Amino acid sequence: MNILHLSWKNILNKPLTLVLNLVLFSLGVGLISLLLLVNVQLEDKFEKNFAGIDLVIGAKGSPLQLILSSLYHLDAPTGNMPISESKAFLNPKHPIFKKVVPLSLGDSHRGYRIIGTNASFVDLYEAKLSEGKLFEKTMEVVVGATVAENLKIKTGDQFQSSHGLIEDENLVHEDAKPFIVSGILGKTGSVIDQLIVTKTQSVWAVHEDHDHEGETEEEHAAHLDHDHAEEEKPLADYENQSITSLLIQFKGRNIQALNMARNINENTNFQAATPAIEINRLYTLLGVGEEALKALAMLIIFVSGLSIFISLFSSLRERKYELAVMRTLGARPGFLFQLIVFEGIVIAVLGFLCGIALSHGSMILLADFLEKSYRYDFSAAIFLNEEIYLFGGSLIIGIIAAIIPAFQASKTDIHATLADNKG
Repeated sequence: MNILHLSWKNILNKPLTLVLNLVLFSLGVGLISLLLLVNVQLEDKFEKNFAGIDLVIGAKGSPLQLILSSLYHLDAPTGNMPISESKAFLNPKHPIFKKVVPLSLGDSHRGYRIIGTNASFVDLYEAKLSEGKLFEKTMEVVVGATVAENLKIKTGDQFQSSHGLIEDENLVHEDAKPFIVSGILGKTGSVIDQLIVTKTQSVWAVHEDHDHEGETEEEHAAHLDHDHAEEEKPLADYENQSITSLLIQFKGRNIQALNMARNINENTNFQAATPAIEINRLYTLLGVGEEALKALAMLIIFVSGLSIFISLFSSLRERKYELAVMRTLGARPGFLFQLIVFEGIVIAVLGFLCGIALSHGSMILLADFLEKSYRYDFSAAIFLNEEIYLFGGSLIIGIIAAIIPAFQASKTDIHATLADNKG
């Protein structure tokens, strides 16, 4: 009978103790693994959605809210920016700005946000069309891969937007012209998968009075021609309109670029926020809770290790005669030492496997909730390098918990134990 099989038989001899040890160990491992799964995927999404943006300009308010609403689309906008006051930022010959991407937010379709912008927004995320074409005319939209998949949208479909960022049929713009799906974007793994993208003029058109009832075909055609002519104008020429924010890429990292945010905050009616600074601040805020949960998980694993130690140590009293008999049958002290250590290792490995199954199973259940909360795809089918280190740590805990009981077992006094049993 090999040592592993014998260890397994000894473990199964006390099923309730085994279950207790496995529950404690798997809870600790599972909680750490789940935190790693969520944190790694969330950080990956945040990094990917930086999209090379150096600065975000918007209405006064919370800078973190501005970043979350304009770059990650996780929050409500801080307000609007009149184009008449922001024309300087829209200048294509700006000495500091390499790229300026305007955003108009505020509407949605069945819970997915509609972004009024230009083709540069799609380029930021290196998104490619999987079918159809990019929006060219007012009221044409391209749809992110996740939106198209979840809402079963195809090119040529039409829909009307809703006011606000929540799904509410009472807020649908029923008097506005419908959007027409001109194209569907391929999967990128970034926030654009969860968005509906159109021209800025389309968002304005939804909120304007477009009552053309009673128009003749000629009048309607003339009106459309006027709309198409209007949309050829540079955005800066729409002085009576507003946008929500601007995504900025700098030409270089000179002193003017570094001071741009402070100058805007001090000398204009707008605010400028740096994505890297605000996201680091968010990580700091979230990090307190994450560290607390990790500390709790480590405490649970420590208690589970202590439980393994106690169960193995206490079982030695009941197994002294068994161990003494094994010695008389030729088992060396080293064999008994290995036997007990293997028991600790087996419990640790089983606890680790149960914990990994628990964490990935929980991730499957949490994926929909996290997707609705963060508007990103989360997967349970991802296995991290950190989980290998977690496995190594589990083995070490199992071995440490078994060392003292194993040493005691190897020092079993054959004569005294057999004599006591006869007595």
